[in-house]
Amino acid sequence: MSPRLRTAAIATAATALALAAAVTPATAAPVTPAGNDQDHHQHYKGRVVAHGGLLLRDSPTRGSRVLRKEHYGAIVSIYCKTRGDHVEGNPLWYLLTDGTWAWGAAHYIDNIGKVPHYC
Repeated sequence: MSPRLRTAAIATAATALALAAAVTPATAAPVTPAGNDQDHHQHYKGRVVAHGGLLLRDSPTRGSRVLRKEHYGAIVSIYCKTRGDHVEGNPLWYLLTDGTWAWGAAHYIDNIGKVPHYC
């Protein structure tokens, strides 16, 4: 599968997960991508270093729909990383699991601890 198709497939899966999570009762277990329900995402954390805050998107591209914004200094949970649009020369994006499944450019998120695995 080409990198562009893989990125599109991941973005589609993340959007489907976000929609599923939005209609899931608050008492239900968190939704995780199929086959990856191990505790990977619980071990990856990052700190937002974009001074104006970081726009989180529905796919790992600079032009995709904005879902929400994280403020400078916020600690975020990272599920995995993938390649997407380059941001200041960095092609990596992190899939965040804080409330909604959303993508943030890795250029603006400093890892805390372990480096996230690829999606």
